[in-house]
Amino acid sequence: MRSIAFITVIVVFSSCSSLKPAAKKQPESAPPKRSNSSSPEFIENITINGPSSANTHKTPAKTKAPEYYTMPDYAVTGNSNIEAFSVLQFKYSVLVDAPVEQLTNTRLWQYIDDWYGTHYRFGGNTKQGIDCSAFAGGLMSAVFGIGLPRMAKDQYNTGGRIKKDDLQEGDLVFFHTTRKGVSHVGVYLTNSKFVHASVNYGVVISDLNDPYYSKTFVGARRERTGDTVTGAMR
Repeated sequence: MRSIAFITVIVVFSSCSSLKPAAKKQPESAPPKRSNSSSPEFIENITINGPSSANTHKTPAKTKAPEYYTMPDYAVTGNSNIEAFSVLQFKYSVLVDAPVEQLTNTRLWQYIDDWYGTHYRFGGNTKQGIDCSAFAGGLMSAVFGIGLPRMAKDQYNTGGRIKKDDLQEGDLVFFHTTRKGVSHVGVYLTNSKFVHASVNYGVVISDLNDPYYSKTFVGARRERTGDTVTGAMR
């Protein structure tokens, strides 16, 4: 009996020593379950989430146009139909800083556009070069049907005298750019702007409130054809 008990003890001890390492061994982890989501899965469970299925069929929200795409306040006023105006009218509404619907004399703006930027040349009257009195005379004839003397000082002596505050489209504005009296002429447009053949810039639109022109301004004349004032003609 003792021998049987001894053998049993040996078997038990030998079994414990063989089972000890097995107790420390961690069970193998089960392979990760596949997610039903279509999102890709990466190392250490780092994932990139795609768009939610709830938003897949939503219509994109309309974004407001940036402010710099809007028309300037002066370009169109009231309930004007923008499509009724030409690109030329919009172009010059910016240059004269006036509402586009005020630029109704398309013949005037087309004439200016045809000559805009032409170089100044004393005594010239072509696209290769033109002086102030020739440009003013050509504009008044083509747009308003009025003939003028050739020289600026002679143009100043025709028509009716107009106060600066009463200027209208088509009035002539005169300046003394030298010490010899009237030596420069332009045609008034609107909003204190006038077009002329400048010595430095050629045919250009300038502002009567510019310090140089404000200082050298002599006066204005309104030419008439019969009983019609040029500034009222279209």
